[in-house]
Amino acid sequence: MAVPKNNNQTKDLNYYKKKFWKIYFYTLGGIFLFFLFASWGLLGSMPSFEDLENPDSNLATEIISTDGVTIGKFYNENRTPIKYADLPKHLVDALVATEDERFYEHSGIDGRRTLGAAIKLGSDGGASTLTQQLAKLLFHGEGSKFLPLRMIQKAKEWIIAIKLERQYTKNEIIAMYFNKADFVNTAVGIRSAAKVYFGKEPRDLTIDESAMLVGMLTNPSLYNPVRRVEKVQKRRNVVLGQMVRNGFLEESAKKQLEQKPIVLHFQPESHTDGIGTYFREYLRDFMKTWVKENKKSDGSEYDIYKDGLKIYTTIDSRMQTYAEEAMKKHLTNLQIELASQQKDNKNAPFVNISDAETKKLMMKAMKNSSRWKGMADQGKSEDEIIKSFGVKTKMKVFTWNGERDTIMTPTDSIRYYKSFLQAGMMAMEPQTGHIKVWVGGINYKYFQYDHVGQGARQVGSTFKPFVYATAIEQLNMSPCDSIIDSPFMIHKGKHHVTEDWEPKNSDNQYRGMVTLKKALANSINTVSAKLIDKVGPEAVVELTHKLGVKSEIPVQPSIALGAVEITVEDMVAAYSTFANEGVYIKPQFITRIEDKNGVVIYEPSPDSHDVLNKDIAFAVIKLLEGVTEGGSGARLRTQGGGNGYNRVTGYPYMFTNPIAGKTGTTQNQSDGWFMGMVPNLAAGVWVGCEDRSARFKGITYGQGATAALPIWAMFMKQCYGDETLNVSKSDFERPANLSIKVDCWAPVKDTTDFEQNTDEFEL
Repeated sequence: MAVPKNNNQTKDLNYYKKKFWKIYFYTLGGIFLFFLFASWGLLGSMPSFEDLENPDSNLATEIISTDGVTIGKFYNENRTPIKYADLPKHLVDALVATEDERFYEHSGIDGRRTLGAAIKLGSDGGASTLTQQLAKLLFHGEGSKFLPLRMIQKAKEWIIAIKLERQYTKNEIIAMYFNKADFVNTAVGIRSAAKVYFGKEPRDLTIDESAMLVGMLTNPSLYNPVRRVEKVQKRRNVVLGQMVRNGFLEESAKKQLEQKPIVLHFQPESHTDGIGTYFREYLRDFMKTWVKENKKSDGSEYDIYKDGLKIYTTIDSRMQTYAEEAMKKHLTNLQIELASQQKDNKNAPFVNISDAETKKLMMKAMKNSSRWKGMADQGKSEDEIIKSFGVKTKMKVFTWNGERDTIMTPTDSIRYYKSFLQAGMMAMEPQTGHIKVWVGGINYKYFQYDHVGQGARQVGSTFKPFVYATAIEQLNMSPCDSIIDSPFMIHKGKHHVTEDWEPKNSDNQYRGMVTLKKALANSINTVSAKLIDKVGPEAVVELTHKLGVKSEIPVQPSIALGAVEITVEDMVAAYSTFANEGVYIKPQFITRIEDKNGVVIYEPSPDSHDVLNKDIAFAVIKLLEGVTEGGSGARLRTQGGGNGYNRVTGYPYMFTNPIAGKTGTTQNQSDGWFMGMVPNLAAGVWVGCEDRSARFKGITYGQGATAALPIWAMFMKQCYGDETLNVSKSDFERPANLSIKVDCWAPVKDTTDFEQNTDEFEL
């Protein structure tokens, strides 16, 4: 008997086949729609074509010296871009061997690795290609840990990776990856990493150094060479093994390299480290205004912390280093003398001031401190804040030998910091206005007040050349004309004086008949007073402002002796005018600014004007040469010693070339100055404490010749020792057909018959 066919069984089989294919195609369609919607941005924003062309790479702005050295950066992330051509082959090989062996074979997604990771459910590591990792770095970061969202982000990474592969070459992708990678310890991007960890450019990295940096990429915090050297060394050796496996390195070479210890030249970069810190802060302040006045083509402002600008400055990194070294060497030495003089001073570092004056200074310092501001923000009363300044606390303090941990009261720390000698120094080319050196203080981390562009101090006798220049211009005098050094007085009512003014010479001596050249060389006060009496203080003030000095100057005869506060920047620019044949050029510190693509977006125009004719300017130069030939600056040339020379650092200097200079010392030795020039470089140095009442007790150490001149001299010796700088040793250029007598070996003309009331230049 026949068995009937089971129609239900056939029906069930067809049903499940249809069900399978329906689910299959629905799933396939769902995946297709998922990726389609993701690419359209319906599951969250996706980068546009423009974004892929110009990814937001958060690039640091570089500050570049005139000799091509990056002296600092402005950044949110310390990232400086580099081109593929500047990457060493072994660095690229290490990256490909370790992170993506089939990088040159796939088009953004490695199907084999992806399938393997899926089968093992990710237990054997991820399957991200270098291009996918770059996509994540550029547009998503680490992403969400919530699985559904992570799946969406993974899909986006795949899509972006494919787009990146279409948009860029393999070499460009590798360069972008290295530029974006974070190596911790302020190092973002391979160029910063090479600088921070090894103090070199990427092209100079050795194979083992390259392997170490590539090894960090898996987990930079875990493989941090500053904290976990042994772990980093093991990881480096894994990278070397991967290079052998992929044919990039011989086994014998690997065995040698993996025995090498990790040797770092660790130099973390920060805004307060490196050279030119005060200049960089001055530049940052300038850029705040610049970005408002120089906008992008779309009207938005440049962001100096992420737009990757390149600011090419006039600063010379070699000169800047020499200046900073000279300042540190001299002030470390001079500080010992100041400390010795303060040893028995119960009110140290203040000299000869009352308790009330001391209290006023200390209270001002307290209210300006971060401690006061912080406690005030917390709602603390003034009494509570003041009381806290008397409680001992742990702190890290500045010393000339590096930072030191100590315990002291905040009040004592204020006195401690006020005891330090401060300094400001600037150097520039007179003919171009290019600033080559800017040293605003002794340590930017602890003393942020800029003594070049920010701090105006009394200039003392360095003001006298402005008086002499006015006299030469208005009275047709010459350096060789004579005048009597004798007691002198300007009576009440004349030149706006409110009481009789009787200047004295610093040594209380009178020399009789002297030439103007000798008078300036010896900084004779009575001669300066007689000259300003003849031309009037108004004329001197007018000329000084033409020389670029922006300070308010009282229209009083006393300015002839330097009772005027001027910045180092303005003083150097004013003196440079004499070396530039009477033409003032405003100091320049930028040559150009480029965007991240190298397009020049700013070039400053020189700002100059005529002040004096060539003959007068040259006559002033000859006067200033007299200061270093036989006056207060003669120690630049002599071999002898003398009182206080144990603190004249770097002596003897033994310069033989022409130098135009002037020392300056203010009342009570609160400020010491030296201005010095050779034909193609003018530099000025100021030295003093933060408060004028903190000072040396006598003129031996407080005078400009001891306090400031040695810094200039040691700086110049370094400059002359570096032949690549081409600092001049030649004579200042003499104008053709010079109409003013400047060579004073012939008999001099008597010009002492000026009328002064009824007496001849009497006190």
